[in-house]
Amino acid sequence: MNEAIVVNRLSAAYRKTEVLSQVSFTVKPGTLTSIVGPNGAGKSTLIKSMLELHPRTAGEVSFLGQPYQKAKKKIGYVPQRGSVDWDFPTDALDVVLMGLYGKIGWLKLPRKSDREQAMEALRSMGMEQYANRQISQLSGGQQQRVFLARALVQDAELYFLDEPLAGVDAATERIIMDTLQQLKNRGRTVMVVHHDLQTVEDYYDHVLLLNRTVVAHGPTDEVFTAEQLHRTYGGALRWMREKV
Repeated sequence: MNEAIVVNRLSAAYRKTEVLSQVSFTVKPGTLTSIVGPNGAGKSTLIKSMLELHPRTAGEVSFLGQPYQKAKKKIGYVPQRGSVDWDFPTDALDVVLMGLYGKIGWLKLPRKSDREQAMEALRSMGMEQYANRQISQLSGGQQQRVFLARALVQDAELYFLDEPLAGVDAATERIIMDTLQQLKNRGRTVMVVHHDLQTVEDYYDHVLLLNRTVVAHGPTDEVFTAEQLHRTYGGALRWMREKV
């Protein structure tokens, strides 16, 4: 498989306002890609439209050569923390077990091996001691670790994360990025909506610059340049660094 993800002329709108226009790009397997752009650029909408969580007005998307409905068991997704109802009465272990429901079945009880697998995912995130803690009682960074553990337990081939580093502490940021790097090293394909321009070069080997359409996409050392950033952000660019 030469391409893990193919997006062809994807467009999307909210009510009658177009927020994505003719977005096209391909992603190679085993890459760690950041989606970068100004506020309102359509970064979250892009992921949601690709995963059929928001309707497309045009375009096609394939994952490992298949449409989403056929490939969805191979896909892990971590939404924005602010979009989740954290008051839902469940504990951290049960949240992670939700990632196994595709294998267990929605009407079946988890087996001991399933619970052990979920605990191992929590352990990899440094969260095993919080397994029985209500999700609403965890800090923002802890909640984000639990949701990443839920995605990890799926053992997916493709991972999509929507601003996983927003509002987390430094320790959680290191754990998340180390985990994503490990996934990449295992041949998994990862796309991340990212907001901190100063860490893009440190964290990602590919970058997709987006402002309602694709401005540039490719290896970070080729695409993440002052010229391309100014094309993406225009007058909204406020990143003070020697590159810019």
